[in-house]
Amino acid sequence: MPTDVYAARVVDAELDELMPEIAALAIEGAKGVGKTATAAQRARTLRELDDPAQRNLALADPARLLEGPTPILIDEWQYVPETWDLVRRAVDRGAVPGSFLLTGSSQPDERGLHSGAARIVSVRMRPLALAERGLTPSSVSCAALLSGDRPAIDGSSPLRLDDYVHEIVASGFPGLRSRSSRALRAQLDSYLLRIVDRDFPELGHNVRDPAALRRWMTAYAAASSTTATFETIRDAATSGHGDKPAKTTTIPYRDVLERLWIVDSVQAWLPTRNRISRLASPPKHQLADPALAARLLGVDADTLLDGRAAGPPIPRDDTLAGTLFESLVTLSLRTYAQAAEASVKHLRTAGGAREVDVILERADGRVVAFEVKLARDARDHDTTHLRWLARELGDDLLDAVVVTTGTDAYRRRDGIAVVPAALLGP
Repeated sequence: MPTDVYAARVVDAELDELMPEIAALAIEGAKGVGKTATAAQRARTLRELDDPAQRNLALADPARLLEGPTPILIDEWQYVPETWDLVRRAVDRGAVPGSFLLTGSSQPDERGLHSGAARIVSVRMRPLALAERGLTPSSVSCAALLSGDRPAIDGSSPLRLDDYVHEIVASGFPGLRSRSSRALRAQLDSYLLRIVDRDFPELGHNVRDPAALRRWMTAYAAASSTTATFETIRDAATSGHGDKPAKTTTIPYRDVLERLWIVDSVQAWLPTRNRISRLASPPKHQLADPALAARLLGVDADTLLDGRAAGPPIPRDDTLAGTLFESLVTLSLRTYAQAAEASVKHLRTAGGAREVDVILERADGRVVAFEVKLARDARDHDTTHLRWLARELGDDLLDAVVVTTGTDAYRRRDGIAVVPAALLGP
């Protein structure tokens, strides 16, 4: 199929492994992350269901979607939900590996929809990780960290604090990367407006008060990289706007935004191999892209660098720039962890006495721990919680890393790795 110049993504390697053995793959993620461009590299037949004309044809004759040379790419399949069961049945009838690719920008209502378990394999795709942005070659592999071999840590990055703050606001949506600052802001505003005006109604939720939804999204953005309760977020969203809406009003906000892959919270790590006392279980809040959070809060790079207050009053332990830098690093680590078949969690004890920003967990329960610091280097107090975790876990802690905005990657005398964010990769 003819395509424009395509920049390879980390998920390409996963797809290359799966397609020769799996008949149907569903690539899922928020609008604009590059699902269609990635799937189109492999497809010979394209069905674009976000095109009303093609959608109407599919609704009239759904079986037509499965006609044509394979692999068949069915783009935005959720517009014709019958597609899922059509593909599932085709797999049951013996479709060969690599027959179907489905892309979707929302999770449809699962009532009446077969799960597709063991027939359709889902692959998550997120906005561009730092290693995918062409900033500098990565030198520290997350897969190597997860191996438990304590790899050598080296490499040098040309990026500075200003560059990382620019990346926070520049967006990881591939189609927006080339825009000027004003055009980028306009595109992000349009993206957010579409969520309220079109995406919610398409999922069956008519928004009676769009301004209230926008305020809730802004409060959630202010809670990035925190474990603020949803009651705290609701309070922040309604400050100065009269009575708080009922939970029955705000809970659907979160649920629909999760179905749209916009709210992308990090779940708490609750280990099964080790018992650490008094672990807390609330999720850590993240949006799909920190640029969306920055735009909702009305901040640019200068505002973040100046440390000025912005947005609703959500308690946090760091500056807004620090929490959004953690969002950027978390987005990247999620991409690298998926490539290594690891999951991403966070650790917090009750009351917050101990916290570890990101935990990558292997299937066997062993982990690599990351602290994220908006600083050029790691000082002893930055490693306090990592050293505590090492004492608690012993050999189950495969490695420990402080992620910084500095220039050089190295190991400290205590064995903890110090790695500039741009040098991390899959």
